[in-house]
Amino acid sequence: MPEPDFRYWHYELGSGWQVFAGKSSRDNERLSLHFALPGDYWFHAGKHAGSHVILRAPEAGMQPEAGLLQQAAAIAAWHSKGRHEGLCQVDCVLARQVGKTKGSPVGTVSIGKARKLKVRPALPALGQPD
Repeated sequence: MPEPDFRYWHYELGSGWQVFAGKSSRDNERLSLHFALPGDYWFHAGKHAGSHVILRAPEAGMQPEAGLLQQAAAIAAWHSKGRHEGLCQVDCVLARQVGKTKGSPVGTVSIGKARKLKVRPALPALGQPD
């Protein structure tokens, strides 16, 4: 995979599942609109400023178990202004449902009907980001 032209945190969740989280508004936009594959899952802490997060399968077409969705949502909550809340609501959609409204600020995207996940902000137990 070629090196992307944006900055991100990278987490390995085991069994080849990977999470990517943007580091700035510009990075979020590049991650969401140019790096994400249509079948990736996209996450954002609903009511808070924060990273856009992508969950990528080890192989195209693989579906994540509920626990993987929860882990990715917890990472999105961690990389948001909601980090210090007990529970944080995180939006989850397929990356193909993420788009850009003309004229909207950098890092702002529009999404389709999101699944709402309530999670405790956390990083994966497997270690710190790359």
